[in-house]
Amino acid sequence: MSLFSVPMSEYSSAPGLTGARRAIASFLLGGLVLTVLHAVPALAGTEFAQSSVGKGVLLVASPSLDDPNFRQAVVLVVEHGPGGTVGLILNRSTKVLLSEVLPDLTVLKGTSYRLFAGGPVQPTGLLLLFRLKEPPADARLVFDGVYVGGTPKVLERISTQAKPIETFRAFAGFAGWAPGQLKYEMLQGAWAILPPDSTGIFNNNPATFWQDCIDRLQVPRVISY
Repeated sequence: MSLFSVPMSEYSSAPGLTGARRAIASFLLGGLVLTVLHAVPALAGTEFAQSSVGKGVLLVASPSLDDPNFRQAVVLVVEHGPGGTVGLILNRSTKVLLSEVLPDLTVLKGTSYRLFAGGPVQPTGLLLLFRLKEPPADARLVFDGVYVGGTPKVLERISTQAKPIETFRAFAGFAGWAPGQLKYEMLQGAWAILPPDSTGIFNNNPATFWQDCIDRLQVPRVISY
């Protein structure tokens, strides 16, 4: 599970990642291990009901959730267990092109892939989310052909396909909850849950994804207005 990183002193956390281009461009390909993911044990079936939180589910923010980090957010849970929960905010596309973030990858030149703001934790780290038929050895399965991790070779493989079935998104930072924290927030009505959806998380328009998820929720009372 790879994490690319940059010095915090060079990074600007302003909305839209303004000023981050130079800093993020210094990501070290094939860099550090994302120890927070390795520290989260496998899903504990007794912590939540089976229909509740688990790897691959979507957390949909309540319309009443006013935390600026998660307002109208849709979060993919990539790890969950007694040690806590890790997720990626799927609908925070930035104006930063991935080709600017990783200028040494020639395969990205001229492409329109954009960097996503994955969450407030370690915002100077880059995480890659892939839908792959044959994942690399360092990738971690999230659900049904969707993985976190990968290498520049995977980016090249996906980027050179004319109509790729395999695809990816790149995220600066991630979301994290301490043990019991997410459960408490759910009891407060802050989040609703949708099942895993490998098509929607890559193909949906980020600008409308939250509203699309709200519309999909069949039981209005799970959302606190």
